[in-house]
Amino acid sequence: MPARCRPIIIITTQGTALGLFLLAFEVCRPGDEAVLVTPCFPPNRNSLAGAGASIREIKLSFDSGYRLDVDQIAASLSAKTKLVSLASPQNPSGVQASRSEIEKLLILMKKQAPDAMLFIDETYREATYGADTVPDSLAGLDARIVTGASVSKALGAPGLRTGWLTVANADLRSRLTVAKMNIVISGSVLDETLATALLRNREAVLAPRRRLLAGALAELAAWRQCEHKRIEWVRPNAGALCCLRLHSDIFDDAAVSRFWSVLPHHDLQLASGTWFGESSRVFRLGFGYLPPARLGPALSALTSVMNAAVT
Repeated sequence: MPARCRPIIIITTQGTALGLFLLAFEVCRPGDEAVLVTPCFPPNRNSLAGAGASIREIKLSFDSGYRLDVDQIAASLSAKTKLVSLASPQNPSGVQASRSEIEKLLILMKKQAPDAMLFIDETYREATYGADTVPDSLAGLDARIVTGASVSKALGAPGLRTGWLTVANADLRSRLTVAKMNIVISGSVLDETLATALLRNREAVLAPRRRLLAGALAELAAWRQCEHKRIEWVRPNAGALCCLRLHSDIFDDAAVSRFWSVLPHHDLQLASGTWFGESSRVFRLGFGYLPPARLGPALSALTSVMNAAVT
């Protein structure tokens, strides 16, 4: 399969959220099917539901390391499938799909869902760690692929509300352009001007952010190693988030309940797995947001919470 099938053309959107909305309503109609890999960014599901699509959910889990299960996706494909949607790296786990997995998925889609498009949310793609290689975007790999991203996550500028879709398919690109014009006419000139300046200087912005992420990930890894008898994790490939799980042989249901009740008293904020389809033993931890001087004390506070939960 060629690395690039045709020129990549970008449609700017107000954040990735608008791109998800436009794509869902242009690709799907009531009665169509969409395959959605979860956990996912909530507007992704909401847009598909609003478009009237029947959603076939593929649930990734902590037990499988949140790895993309191409065969499971294939089992949900049909002639009615119009959109397959996933994120790489994923939120909340930070796990990335490989190029070979995407290529295999495209082959299966051609056989089983010939009219389907593949959407890949690449919002965290450039949020790598230190000198780690930044994976190439999958934009342009195949005419059926639409990718989405924004300046919100890796570049740290959510207030600019500027994102984009890459769309190789000319017909879809034309329809998305018309839909955008009828809904918002255009993006904010000021936001897009500032976002353009940011993108032109992206390496100057990304380099220190990658060093920060690498340092934070190393500190988290060291803490987790010290706590390995009580907690396990899925190490992320990119991004500022990851998932951890309390060991069931240490934390019974009552201890898990105490963990969540004690947590707010230590000024900590974690997302319970119940919010994204897991048990309350699993939680999402954001390690790339705090200043370096505050991460260590926050992890120490988390140790104190676990101590209190099993006392």
